[in-house]
Amino acid sequence: MRIRLDIAYDGTHFRGWARQPGLRTVQGTLETALARILAGNPSLVVAGRTDAGVHSTGQVAHLDLDEAQRARLEQGRRTPADPVSALAGRVRGVLGAYPDVTVTRTSLAPEGFDARFSAVWRRYTYRIADEVSGYDPLQRERTTSVRARLDVDAMDAAARSLIGLHDFAAYCKPREEATTIRTLLEFDWHRAADGAVVANVRADAFCHSMVRALVGACVAVGEGRLDPSDVVALRDEGVRTSAFKVLAARGLVLSEVGYPTDELLAARAEQTRARRTRE
Repeated sequence: MRIRLDIAYDGTHFRGWARQPGLRTVQGTLETALARILAGNPSLVVAGRTDAGVHSTGQVAHLDLDEAQRARLEQGRRTPADPVSALAGRVRGVLGAYPDVTVTRTSLAPEGFDARFSAVWRRYTYRIADEVSGYDPLQRERTTSVRARLDVDAMDAAARSLIGLHDFAAYCKPREEATTIRTLLEFDWHRAADGAVVANVRADAFCHSMVRALVGACVAVGEGRLDPSDVVALRDEGVRTSAFKVLAARGLVLSEVGYPTDELLAARAEQTRARRTRE
């Protein structure tokens, strides 16, 4: 039995998603809670591993249950008619009042579903307070402050110029044998009702630190330190640069993960497992 979990968390006090010995992580916290309910060693597969300090309102993971865990899920006089959907509430009960991570929904995964490899895109937002918006202490854990009056129109123009299938090596922290070719589907900026400057970034996948680097380049444009056309020139050079600063994790939120229709899930997973190449 494969179960889909929809997850939200405040990443401030986590050392990222991935389980690490001796460190508090989102995966480790959730798997500990699931073990109390299901026993054994539950192991989550996630749509996108977030770094330390990154938040999420739309993370997705899956969990495979063995026969013993399935029996444990379904047993008991108080088990509801749909024990799979009830699992979310049971996890929340274990996590306690006001936790910084929660499971918002659990459901039986469709045939062929893989939280990581079936995904067709991920969406992130990034929130910045500048001299126009001012500093809001109630938003301090999810907002990066910039001491400048940002030109949002210039940032938006720079962001949109990066959209498409490209090698984003200049905006990624290199990892051995990992491709940096990605399809950037959406990238734009706007000023929210409260004055904050917010980025919307959607791609088929992201390499390590890519969103925070893209955001940092656009902030350099908004501050007047880079021209909007420079972000494409830097991308095409294909090497890391000190022309802009990679911004802090605190302003970054994984907000949504997109999947194809059920009949295409397995094919998408197989396609994604293949190494990306420029076509």
